[in-house]
Amino acid sequence: MGSYSPAETAEKSGFSIDTLRYYEKIGLLSGIARNASGRRVFSDDDLSWLEMLRCLRGTGMPIAEMLRYSELARVPGTVAERLELLQAHDRRVEEQIALLREQQSRIKWKIGIYGDALTGACAAQRDEGDLTTTGAATAGRG
Repeated sequence: MGSYSPAETAEKSGFSIDTLRYYEKIGLLSGIARNASGRRVFSDDDLSWLEMLRCLRGTGMPIAEMLRYSELARVPGTVAERLELLQAHDRRVEEQIALLREQQSRIKWKIGIYGDALTGACAAQRDEGDLTTTGAATAGRG
């Protein structure tokens, strides 16, 4: 089992040292070992837990819910509550993904319009010569 300094843990987890301290202070990270000089030493298990926190945070779970999940994870017999909490979060993530897909569709539609405009402009330039050298070109905004 590995042991990692705060700097190594920050590098491996993608969290800043300040975030690691904050997560420990508020209780998202608990039981962090200390070496003989009192410095924090993180384990592979801590890194694994940080990966889960990164996932939850990256998918928009509020800190308060992350705290609730963290509290439940430390208490035996709370699997059903943990499952319920994660299922509710998963439903919100699905809603976010659906909204993003809808928004992406609109972006792709606009990309298509601009692509068609450029394709048409390139064809016109081939057919009529470079309009920018004659001063006849105009730029539209969209």
